[in-house]
Amino acid sequence: MDIERSKYIAAVTLYGTIGLLLHYITLPSEIVVLCRGVIGTLTILLVLFIQKKSFHPDTIRANLPILLLSGACLGLNWVFLFAAYRVTTVAVASLCNYMAPIIVIALSPLVFKERLTKKKLCCILTAFIGIILVSGVFQNGSGDLDLGGVGLGLTAALCFVGIVLCNKKSAGIDPLEKTAIQLAASAAVVLPYVLYNQWGDTLSVDTRSVLLILVLGFVHTGFAYILYFGSMAKIPVQSVAILGYLEPVVSVLTSALILQEPITAGGILGAVLILGAAVYSEIDH
Repeated sequence: MDIERSKYIAAVTLYGTIGLLLHYITLPSEIVVLCRGVIGTLTILLVLFIQKKSFHPDTIRANLPILLLSGACLGLNWVFLFAAYRVTTVAVASLCNYMAPIIVIALSPLVFKERLTKKKLCCILTAFIGIILVSGVFQNGSGDLDLGGVGLGLTAALCFVGIVLCNKKSAGIDPLEKTAIQLAASAAVVLPYVLYNQWGDTLSVDTRSVLLILVLGFVHTGFAYILYFGSMAKIPVQSVAILGYLEPVVSVLTSALILQEPITAGGILGAVLILGAAVYSEIDH
């Protein structure tokens, strides 16, 4: 497996442990999301300062519309996903959000002229079946199913598709510069949502939450997004889609091992299907 795929898998693995941190953070989710964008941006700027790198105005200017659009899609993905969590179950919202790789796979032959092989199609369908099993949506029943929540989850998925498409379209720009602009744009998009939801409310802040948000911002956002956006543009979108399904597997496993949350036989089978699909899809590289 080449270095770019390794970077992408490392980033996805970090994303999978975010749920573990969120378990111990008491602040509202939209505040956490905003902090991710702000601290992540500052992390990138700090890395650029340490490396004594300066921004390249020409390449930024050439890619600015696509970078801003990508950052907006990132922020909107967070906004719509968390909004879906409020009106339907986490399982249903997550399942809708993970329709994104299916959409990316479907668009790849049209947008990027990537040949959709039977092998890739089989792997993505297997991975999606795994997601259904991991989410536990059928075991938990559909009593909390809300069409509005489904719509919000699917809108989040479309925003994620926008992220992938935009990053494949950007060219010739340093990964650090690209990531800084995208994270800053995502924070700018999330800010009005935070102000709308939190206006007039009093926040209760504890030391543990502050420390965990710093870790979330520096490591799981700044560092992880350097790996994520830097590698995404260099590997096929079909690989991006399939390998992205490793995130919920890591999330389920860390929750079971560290938080002692129960994991069903269906969840274990789903994780095996996703891991198998990811490995098999990349075995020729």
